[in-house]
Amino acid sequence: MQVLEKRTFRSLLEHSTSQYAGRPALGFTGQEPMTYAAVNAAVNELIQLLLSRGIAKGDRVALLSQNMPNWGVSYLAVTSMGAVVVPILVDFSAHEIAKILEHSEAKSIIVSEKQAEKLKTALPRTLKSAILADDFSEISLGQLELTGGVQRVVSRKSEQMTEPGIPGEDDLAAILYTSGTTGKPKGVMLSHRNILSNAVNTMGIQQVSAGDRLLSVLPLPHTYECTIGFVIPFMNGASVYYLDKLPTPAVLLPAMEEVKPTMMLTVPLIIEKVYQNRVLPKLTGSPVMRVLSRAKSIRKLFHKLAGKKIYKAFGGHLHFFGIGGSKLSAVTERFLRDAGFPYAIGYGLTETSPLLAGCGPKLTKFQSTGFSLPDQEIRILDPDPATGEGEIIARGPNIMMGYYKEPELTKTVFTDDGWFKTGDLGVIDEDGYLYIRGRIKNIIISSTGENIYPEDIEAVINSERHVLESLVYEIKGKLIARVHLNYEEIDKRYHELRESAGQTHRDLKESAAHLYDHVQQKVKHHLREIQQRVNARLSRFSRLTLVEEQTEPFEKTPTKKIKRFLYSDNKKES
Repeated sequence: MQVLEKRTFRSLLEHSTSQYAGRPALGFTGQEPMTYAAVNAAVNELIQLLLSRGIAKGDRVALLSQNMPNWGVSYLAVTSMGAVVVPILVDFSAHEIAKILEHSEAKSIIVSEKQAEKLKTALPRTLKSAILADDFSEISLGQLELTGGVQRVVSRKSEQMTEPGIPGEDDLAAILYTSGTTGKPKGVMLSHRNILSNAVNTMGIQQVSAGDRLLSVLPLPHTYECTIGFVIPFMNGASVYYLDKLPTPAVLLPAMEEVKPTMMLTVPLIIEKVYQNRVLPKLTGSPVMRVLSRAKSIRKLFHKLAGKKIYKAFGGHLHFFGIGGSKLSAVTERFLRDAGFPYAIGYGLTETSPLLAGCGPKLTKFQSTGFSLPDQEIRILDPDPATGEGEIIARGPNIMMGYYKEPELTKTVFTDDGWFKTGDLGVIDEDGYLYIRGRIKNIIISSTGENIYPEDIEAVINSERHVLESLVYEIKGKLIARVHLNYEEIDKRYHELRESAGQTHRDLKESAAHLYDHVQQKVKHHLREIQQRVNARLSRFSRLTLVEEQTEPFEKTPTKKIKRFLYSDNKKES
């Protein structure tokens, strides 16, 4: 790509429009995509509407919408005119959205029809106008607040039209409110330079070209998908496609066949589910396969064959399959390596715009998140002399401006000499590759002083057949694991037993109750077996005292990380 004249979104828009005007830019699967020229025209029309509603440089404009082409148009319009975009995750509750609108002092909101009902609450007095993301028509704020419904109004022309603001590289571009896993949202302030320098620096480890096609499945308000899955493709003339429905297998597989993506971004949970549901059952489904798979050569051959089928199901053209957001299990990564799948793992935070470390698929190291991006620095603060482990700290043009309206909180995450403290524990090897050990706040100290990393134990548990996810925490010096099993398989077995019974209606009821009790006993027995097998693979001080059943899926953040505070803190208090 050519170097941007300035690292601002206005410069990005001008660059991409001039270089790739006729190329497809943003679209829904199954529909004709918008070209770069069409995106530019839509951006300028939206800017004029925002100006007519009194939006000026520095004003905050909220953006509440599911992934769609007009999300990108809205983002570019707000930032290109020097205003500040406040992207809101659609997973937030109505109460959380109201708090974000109030805290950010948003003057306008761009909202999709599907999300409008979440605004049926007391809107802050700072909010003066609302625009429908679906077609950029102005809608009634009063109707939104009263019923959550969309009522279009005729936009009044302003008597005094003003020119859009000209953003500077160090001007605030976006405020991102993250739920994280601590339960306390905070607004991360990112400048134009923060985001666009990270996009440029990411290109130093993985190229994107005008011929690339991306299928976007992660939420755009998260900076991982926004910077890497939207800004970088737009910078390089690539095409991005969105789903107009939830990414279930029935929707996703035909979409991948149609788009034939060359690049995708995912979180570990997605590819781990693919492994658990499509690979592991065949590998362990019979006594013969279980015995054969113990041989490394047989396992690798099976992984390679299974990987080819999955690669084809993903469209057959992938050259980059990015994984980030949380730790990938060792078992799943081993499968990807054996299969020759073009995966790459990255590491970063919202506060770092986001990427700090990564690498291309050909340079991956097992269980590593890659190396530092060009023009950014990472190092280990006060490394342990024995292990080399310590807090990961970083500095560079990608580091946030701070937390919005939280100067004291901002101070706590920077060292005296200006390095950003990530809160993650890691180690860097002799080749410069970074390995993440876990969140410092999640580390458990054993009674004999050893560090216990719950994420590592969870990875072992999650490699067990029929385990979908798990959470490890400590109560009174004892390690407890909560495990959510694959109940689809359990239900399937239950129905098979019931149908094979062939009894009368009255007997079926009695049989169903008996089978239910039988299944419950089997679950308890299975949990005890999981505990025994997992403990056999763990160090003495990391062994589990108890494995409990988690009947419902764990509540998660938008990037599919378990909200630990909802479980471990409550358990400690009880």
